[in-house]
Amino acid sequence: MFSGIIEEIGTVKSYDGETLTVRANRVLQDLEISQSIMIAGACLTVVAISKSSYTFTVETIPETRARTNFKELIPGNNVNLERALRYGDRVGGHMVQGHVDGIGTVQSIVEDTNSKLIVIEVDQNIIVSIVEKGFITVDGTSLTVVSRNDDTFSIAIIPHTLTHTTLNQLSKGSKVNLEVDMTAKYITKLLEPYRNHFPN
Repeated sequence: MFSGIIEEIGTVKSYDGETLTVRANRVLQDLEISQSIMIAGACLTVVAISKSSYTFTVETIPETRARTNFKELIPGNNVNLERALRYGDRVGGHMVQGHVDGIGTVQSIVEDTNSKLIVIEVDQNIIVSIVEKGFITVDGTSLTVVSRNDDTFSIAIIPHTLTHTTLNQLSKGSKVNLEVDMTAKYITKLLEPYRNHFPN
């Protein structure tokens, strides 16, 4: 379980489509083999650590590659990192599983005084669970939904988040990993059999 509060930005050292090695610093302090770590919103298991080269390694499977933007990762790319929560810690974001629901596409980015307003286009199976002022995780970052339409939603990024995550590197057309708030997801699933009984 995670909070969506990014601890640091790591750099992809190598990725062959299965084994992913990331350079990092802060998250290596107490990271151990077999622990979970969230990379760009996806929860993965650490299989190797090298303190001398400041790297850790995870393995991805077809499900991971199908659900995320990992197929586009190349050495030198930056990725958001967060270690798993510890019981007793403050939770600054929201409860994040690290189970990516799918990929969104950045439709537009608008400068708004000291922030950026980002509009993201998503598939219907994701948009149905997104609500205005609800939670959304974008590349592992816990954010609040500003608005929501039939196939897009928007998020406003504050200066601190722009500085401490990879969201400041997004541009029109960028692919992002999305995880819908789990409460909204469960409610949507429970209401599925009754959807045709309610007006749009």
